[in-house]
Parts: sequence; structure tokens; C-alpha cells
Amino acid sequence: MSESIVILMIGISTFLGAIGLMALLWAVKTGQFDDHSKFTDAVRHDNEEDLQDAAMMQAKKEAYKKAHKEKIRKEREEKEKNYRPAD
Repeated sequence: MSESIVILMIGISTFLGAIGLMALLWAVKTGQFDDHSKFTDAVRHDNEEDLQDAAMMQAKKEAYKKAHKEKIRKEREEKEKNYRPAD
């Protein structure tokens, strides 16, 4: 490829990137990504059964993490117990 084509491609891509960055900054500044009613709508439309299911799933997740950590700890202790230095 010719050197002038590479320079042209770099210039155009830089220009398009700058336009994209300016559009993103404008959107953030004007609040295009804000959702002020997200949490109130979520609470309003959740029923008690869904909340209990979510709490149960969270408890299961925590129990699984605890069991996994305990398993890793036991495996580590077993390795240390059976460790024999090289002679």
C-alpha cells in the first residue's frame, strides 16, 4: 500500500473516532443514559414471591461459596499434611 493511503486511512479513522467520542460525551452530559425510575419501577413491580425467590437464590449462592472455600481449605491442608520434602 502506498504511504499516502495509509496516512489518509489514519486521518479518517482519527476523525471518526473523535466524532464518536464527542457523541458519547454529549450523551453522558445530557443524561441520555440516566434512568431515574429504574429502582422505583423494580420495587413497584416485584411481588413478595419474587423477592423471596431472590433471597433464597442469594442464600444458596453464599452457601455454595462457603462450601467451595471450605473444600479448597481442606484440599490445601491435605496437601500440606502429605507434603514430604525431597531427600
